[in-house]
This record gives sequence, C-alpha cells and structure tokens, in this order.
Amino acid sequence: MKKSNGRTGRKRRRRKRLEGFMDGVNCSHQLEYIELKKWLKERGFEDSNLRPAEFWGTGRGLMATKALRAGDLIISLPEKCLLTAGTVLSSCLGGYIGKWKPPVSPLLALCTFLIAEKHAGEKSPWKPYLDVLPKTYTCPACLDPDLLILLPEPLKKKAQEQRMMIHELFVSSKAFFSSLQPLFAENTGIIFNYSALEWAWCTVNTRTIYMKHPQRECFSLEPDVYALAPYLDLLNHNPNVQVKAAFNEQTRSYDIWTNSPCKKHQEVFICYGPHDNQRLLLEYGFVAMDNPHSSVYVSPDTLLKYFSPLDKQRKAKVSILKDHDFLENLTFGWDGPSWRLLTALKVLSLGADEFACWRRTLLGDVISASNEQQALDTAAKICHFLIEETQHVLLQLKRDKENLKTHVALVEMLRSEDLRILQKSAEILCNLNLAKP
Repeated sequence: MKKSNGRTGRKRRRRKRLEGFMDGVNCSHQLEYIELKKWLKERGFEDSNLRPAEFWGTGRGLMATKALRAGDLIISLPEKCLLTAGTVLSSCLGGYIGKWKPPVSPLLALCTFLIAEKHAGEKSPWKPYLDVLPKTYTCPACLDPDLLILLPEPLKKKAQEQRMMIHELFVSSKAFFSSLQPLFAENTGIIFNYSALEWAWCTVNTRTIYMKHPQRECFSLEPDVYALAPYLDLLNHNPNVQVKAAFNEQTRSYDIWTNSPCKKHQEVFICYGPHDNQRLLLEYGFVAMDNPHSSVYVSPDTLLKYFSPLDKQRKAKVSILKDHDFLENLTFGWDGPSWRLLTALKVLSLGADEFACWRRTLLGDVISASNEQQALDTAAKICHFLIEETQHVLLQLKRDKENLKTHVALVEMLRSEDLRILQKSAEILCNLNLAKP
C-alpha cells in the first residue's frame, strides 16, 4: 500500500475536521428526543431520513441520515401528530370554547391549550412535544425595550404593534380564562398570566405550518389556518433551498418534498418563504445571513427629509405617492435602490414645469436627464445617511453589550447585514454616476 506523505495526511485530517465542523452533533440519544420519537411512533410516525442535531450557526435542527436528492420526501407527519384548533375542541377545553360568547379565535384556542397543557406537566398527553419547545423566544415582542429602540425604524414600529397586539389579546381574554376555573385547582389568573400567553403566542406564531381548516361556528371569523407539527418544526429555514409542502388528503399526513439535494450528515433545510431579514426577525425571531431577499427600508420621514418644504408642489407630490402606495416598501437591496424607491424619488424631484408628467413617472418613463440625476443623487444621500445611522447603532450595541445582555447578537446580525446591503448599494450608485457621460 502506498504510504501518504505527512502533508497529504495533514490535509486529509484538516478536511475531515472541517467536514465535522459542517456536520451537526447528533442529539437523538438525548432523553427529550427519545421520548418525542416514542410519542410520535405511537401516533403512526416512522422516520429514517432525519436525526435531531445541534449545528454551528443555526443551533438545533435536523440532520440527514442519508444523501437526499431533489424530489425526495423529507418528512411525512400523520394527522394524529398535528396540534390544531380541532385538537383543542376535542379536549376538556372544547365545551367551554363552545359556550363562550363572543366566540374566541382559533389562535386564542391554541394558546389556551398550550398554556393549560404546559401547566398540567407530567399529566399532559402532549408533554413529549412541550418538552422540546423553546422555553423563551427572540421575537421583537420579547426583546428588552432598550434593545427594541435600536431596531431599524419600520421594524421597530411593527415590533411595537406586535407587543401591543399580544397585550390586547391578554386583556380581552381575561374573562374567558376566568371561565375555565372549574378545570383547575389553582387560580386561572396565576396560570394564564401575561408571560404564559406571550410564550404560547410566540409558539403558535413562529412554529405553525399553514393548513386551512373549515370554518366552525364556535370560533370567531378569523381564518383557522394553524397546525403545530411536532418534530417537523425542528427543520430550519434557508432562503436558498426549494421545497414543496402540503397536506396529503389520501394518506392524511403533512408531507414535505425537497427540490434541493442534501449530503449525508448535513442539515436539512426548508424555506419559510422569500422573506427579508426584518420579516424573519419579526415573525420567527431569527436572522439569515447572506439572505438574497434582504433589504433595508426607507421610512417616509427619511425620504422627505431630502426635499425642500418650500417646494410649492411638495404637498401634491406626497399626496400622489400616498394615493398610489409609493410611500411604503421603499428599499435598498443587494442590487441597489429598488425601482419603487427611485420612482418615488423621481416624483419628488419633478421640476415645476415637469409636474404635469407625474403619471408617466409612475409608469417608469424618463422625464428628463436632470430628473433622473437628481433621483440618483438623492438615493446616494439617503444611502449614506442610513450607513452612518447603522454604524452608529452598531457602535452603541458594542458599547452597551453588558447592559443590554440578551438578544444583542441578533440585533447586531440584522444591523451588520443592513450595513453590507447599504455599502453595496452605495457602490452601485457610485458606479451608475461614473458611467454617466
């Protein structure tokens, strides 16, 4: 046998170490996963493709036990394993929900069930699933208020709305929670407290799969589209993979097929949708690095700051943009300023003699070279302002790390990705100006 030289051996060992680093650490021997798999097996779930594992970068996820090819079925979870509003109605809570007026929403029914089952502890038939659910969440609604103010403007507003929505749900549900008192030895006010509802709401919001259910009279008119999917919900998001997911009416199971190959022992991903990082953080509590869908939003206040209040047509221009929905979703992306942002800037840059052409501007027509140039110049100014603002926040995060403590890394990741996008956009705008004759 040919003996390898020292350098080749070192290379091989290094490659092996790197491969090990890319692979996950198998967690299927841990008691909570053993109990979960046993519980799922009792409900008809058999799986040989996936293993729970801990991965560098994404944390807990599912590892492939064999190479997966495009078109392979990743997972098939029987209906009996799914937790839906129908599951709640067939529990001891069903009678109370049926009698309560005005009717509760399917979302509140699921939240109530999760809180009640978590409180039941060892007695809950759902204990193996509850034991693997996160104890805390990183949605903006759960962030420290001092950290919340360091989020980008549009996300900060949505995070505050999210927090308010949970608070309103809690206040409006107090009477319903009190009606459940006969089911509990302890006071319902202690069981169904604000932090319990926040945890349950985040569980439903971050982990449910979309599954349309028929409208039931005992529920409010809010759509019943939620299903919690034990084990399946350990699959992490990757914006670059493609999957097909649907409930199979014939087999009565929720199936996911992959269109992206995956090597043995590597993490199996699914895609939650073409979401940017602000949406991912808001809805799921995480940020995806190198996310091709990511963008930095320009608020109407920032946009208008660069246009003189002395412009006699300013009010009319703002009104036009508002009426045609051109004041929201204005962004910088990896490929520079969006068409919507440039269009809004072109309308605001129209000269007094060009104002009559605003309809053509909205349709994408070129009105004049000076209008095009002013829009690009203003885009560059806004981009540089946002770069400075983002750098300032990143410095603040580094400085106040000790005081803010939890979830700082998450906001840092979001802001760092924003900075990279803005720097790329500034470069593109600079090249566009250099290319002009």
